[in-house]
Amino acid sequence: MHHRRPPAHSDKRTLRRELLQVRNRFTADDVEAASGALAERALELPELARAGTVAAYVSVGSEPGTLALLDALRARGVRVLLPVLLPDNDLDWGEYAGAESLARVRHGGRMELLEPAGDRLGPDAVTTADAVLLPGLAVDARGMRLGRGGGSYDRVLARLERADAHPALVVLLYDPEVVGHVPEEAHDRPVHAVVTPSAVRRFGNV
Repeated sequence: MHHRRPPAHSDKRTLRRELLQVRNRFTADDVEAASGALAERALELPELARAGTVAAYVSVGSEPGTLALLDALRARGVRVLLPVLLPDNDLDWGEYAGAESLARVRHGGRMELLEPAGDRLGPDAVTTADAVLLPGLAVDARGMRLGRGGGSYDRVLARLERADAHPALVVLLYDPEVVGHVPEEAHDRPVHAVVTPSAVRRFGNV
């Protein structure tokens, strides 16, 4: 009997669920400890060392913590852009001006995000970044990333492509989230590097 492979999007759903179950067991202390180590590792990346502008994000819940890294980048004089979720799941951007400049915003009862107060720079602001930090749930040995499924960063990546912008794409994860294989769809593109609390891994195929 001939078995067809399930479509990538159903494989992705299953893998997402498994990875989130593990992530949700982390304590606040686990997240905090990972945050400091992640910042140290990420700051060693040449792609971040020479960046004038970095598009990043504020971690929520059990995501690997990004605030220590945002503050370290800002202390270096880097312009840090942070996303603002729009009603259609696209992203606008604002400049990070320190932890006290973040506002808690609830999006339609779904989730509470920390977003930059201050001026909105427009969705195309991301095309000025030298490096883009992407949230995710896993990256595989080829540099393919499994996102959270909301589609916001698919739009960001499509916008970069349309603008012929080529920033370094970096995913921040926990160590066990670097996996053997992530199912991909035709529009998926590999990233340049993954940073975990214990290591930096760069992919030479992009």
